[in-house]
Amino acid sequence: MKEYYTLSEVADLLGKSKETLRRWDHNGKLTAVRDPMSNYRVYRKEQLKVFDELDFLFNPSDNGNKAIPDHNYTVLELFAGAGGLAIGLDKAGLKCVALNEIDHWAAETLRKNRPHWNVLEGDVKDLSFHHLRNQVDVVTGGFPCQAFSYAGKKLGLNDARGTLFYEFARVVEETKPLICVGENVRGLLNHDSGRTIEGMKSILEEIGYRPLEPRILKAIFYNVPQKRERLILVGVRKDIEVGFGFPKPYKKIHTLRDALKAGGLYATDVPVSEGGRYPVGKQAILEKVPPGGYWRDLPIDLQKKYMQKSFYLEGGKTGMARRMNWEEPSLTLTCSPSQKQTERCHPDETRPFTVREYARIQTFPDDWEFAGPVSSRYRQIGNAVPVNLAREVGYSLVKFLNDTYQRYGFFEKEVDAHPVKKKLVQ
Repeated sequence: MKEYYTLSEVADLLGKSKETLRRWDHNGKLTAVRDPMSNYRVYRKEQLKVFDELDFLFNPSDNGNKAIPDHNYTVLELFAGAGGLAIGLDKAGLKCVALNEIDHWAAETLRKNRPHWNVLEGDVKDLSFHHLRNQVDVVTGGFPCQAFSYAGKKLGLNDARGTLFYEFARVVEETKPLICVGENVRGLLNHDSGRTIEGMKSILEEIGYRPLEPRILKAIFYNVPQKRERLILVGVRKDIEVGFGFPKPYKKIHTLRDALKAGGLYATDVPVSEGGRYPVGKQAILEKVPPGGYWRDLPIDLQKKYMQKSFYLEGGKTGMARRMNWEEPSLTLTCSPSQKQTERCHPDETRPFTVREYARIQTFPDDWEFAGPVSSRYRQIGNAVPVNLAREVGYSLVKFLNDTYQRYGFFEKEVDAHPVKKKLVQ
């Protein structure tokens, strides 16, 4: 039984930065102790009882977060991408009535894999969803992070015009779901000194939703072999007095080996597929980097040659010339596996991850095919919500909807995508 947790582990568990924990240590909010074995500063497990979100450390459940829908719950998804969020919600038992995506190849991916899904390719600004008012239970969307015009103490819907969050909020206002879920990068939390996220919350308030405090979910705690973070912003319709609970993390941390080899997360080794290649010069450098290493593991002359001016700048730049390790989760995947700032080199072979390896690390099923050129496939996968993380969020939505339907006695709706499609595209 684990009795001590390192600074890094607690930062991951709480979704806080190491600097925040050091500040807490300094002001006495959460004081670290010396590990009797290593003499490093650590936290006793008992100290973590004060955090409700870490209850799973003390009261583990064999059932995880799984919930079975009591009714046919429906979702309208905006900015759907290649389907990471949609697949996860579908696995949790939620049914998509429509998915909107502007990128052609991503929309092709959705159509290719789920011909029965109602995929609306095009700019969300050109679509109206009034006819779905009170017909969908959930609206979701991974809108980009964009600054708003700041107007006094609060932002209103009109202040967000010209941004995709405005379109997200507009569709929520048009359809009036019981709950809405926005997802974004962690950086949204501090974007424009925190004013952007506060503006989003005030807009949800204005259109009739009670915003919950945003939560950073770390994918490694939700059966995803990747150190990826997503910010989740939830709004509950104000006339619904039912609580929403974020999914509880799992103790098990999956590694790159679990992703690419048989037995951890998949029954077989990763399928062979296309992938990028490094230029000859970069390959020669990366061949000298050990598994789990990066540019600082190179001889000093090669460090200076590879990093150039960056060698003399402050900061760790730990993503550069980085080779992954079989026994750790992957670093966050980007839209290109060979960018100099964020290399993700295979642990054994000196090459970027292939398309199917990328998909495995994002927990896509092996039979999910990606449309378009290789560069587009990488981008689609790199932009996606990890499927397993999305499934856990889906279970939380199912629990919320089960409780809501039980309390308010809503009628079960028929789920038929085709009539909806005809109305949407008119």
